[in-house]
Amino acid sequence: MKYSAYSDLLQIALQDLDKWRSSFGEFQSEGANKDKISSIIQELTERLKGNYPFHHPSYAGQMLKPPHPIAWIAYSLAATVNPNNHALDGGPPTSVMEKEVTAKMAKMVGYAEFLGHLSSSGTFANLEALWVLSQTLPKGKKVAYSSQAHYTHERICSVLHIPTIKIPALPNGEWDWTFIDLHKEEIGAFVVTMGTTGMGIVEPLEKVLAFKKKQSIKIHVDSAYGGFFKLIEDELPSKIHWKLMREADSIVIDPHKHGLQPYGCGCVLFKDPKVGLYYKHDSPYTYFSSDDLHLGEISLECSRAGASAAAFWATIELFDLTKDGLGSIIHLCRKAALVFANEIQIEKNFGLVAEPELDIVVYYPLSAKSATELSDLSRKIFTHGMNLPLNEGFHLSLFTIDSSLIKAKNDGFVCDSNQTVVLRSVFMKPEQLEFIPELVGRLNVAIDSVNQ
Repeated sequence: MKYSAYSDLLQIALQDLDKWRSSFGEFQSEGANKDKISSIIQELTERLKGNYPFHHPSYAGQMLKPPHPIAWIAYSLAATVNPNNHALDGGPPTSVMEKEVTAKMAKMVGYAEFLGHLSSSGTFANLEALWVLSQTLPKGKKVAYSSQAHYTHERICSVLHIPTIKIPALPNGEWDWTFIDLHKEEIGAFVVTMGTTGMGIVEPLEKVLAFKKKQSIKIHVDSAYGGFFKLIEDELPSKIHWKLMREADSIVIDPHKHGLQPYGCGCVLFKDPKVGLYYKHDSPYTYFSSDDLHLGEISLECSRAGASAAAFWATIELFDLTKDGLGSIIHLCRKAALVFANEIQIEKNFGLVAEPELDIVVYYPLSAKSATELSDLSRKIFTHGMNLPLNEGFHLSLFTIDSSLIKAKNDGFVCDSNQTVVLRSVFMKPEQLEFIPELVGRLNVAIDSVNQ
């Protein structure tokens, strides 16, 4: 994709906004030295070329990709105004846009009533959800999350002084329910990750809801990565969990992942609007322009970029939050993962650690006979791909797993280490579907090279 192909749209829109700006009276901005700015921008452009090719299908590493053109155009436009969505005074139009997109997100997950807003990241959205949860957590009870949950939950609970309990996950990703039964009296809330950042595992929401029926607990769903897969739930092996998503007390989803947005844009949703009472505060110096609810009154964050709301609003005006809208893009990402998972095994150079649930594939070179040998070979393939010429190279990521997962698939495999480093690919870009044969071909050539 050539981003410069959209520069005319941005230029026309900027000119239109300039007319609005000029209507208040002309003046010269101090420090607006165009020649010096031009020189700095040229240097910036050169420095940005030092990034890995996040835009290209050959980049199948981390959860990184450029935003959709409509998102960065809308963000750039709004950024020239620089609205602050902490209060209606700071950004009347973008505050309305934020309320509109948040309502659509709530409808997508199945909330009839809700309270919610955008945030600067999924991390901060999870912090808010856990902070609200802590306000109702019975004394002596703990928040439980699995060992495969994102590390921010442990960190956030430490910051908030929330007692926690970490649920061991079995090597295949399933929760250790024997452990849960032993500690059930300690648990006051669960964090359920729907789309772990490691393997894209969807954790057992259905089973957690059954646990809730036996004793009163709260449930927070962290679907920062996986949330938009709700749009194609009927295609997923874990569809029952997605259909029950609406039963969770709070949900976090990151539009800056599968929502095609620039960083940073997270979203937190609460099923019960009354949790807004926990945010109650006085601000004696501003915010008298409207009797409507200010977004800052239901958020721990204060200043937040209204440009994020504008970008997300524009994007879901283009792609509805439906199966045929944004869901059609999510469908292609998952299909790319499934095709890759199939084709990577054809030449028998690689094996799968597990079948992909979403669009993340974890795999390993079959020629290695031990955990240490496999880890070494994975690292060599990872490094080799980045050092190849652009038309031959690739970018993957590394992932550490329990060695028993490989042993279960290969009887002769020697577990000389408890952990093994394997390869991991994230297929967040729909363009990758057509590129899969080329990527698999490059990987098969690479493994022959590093084995020589």
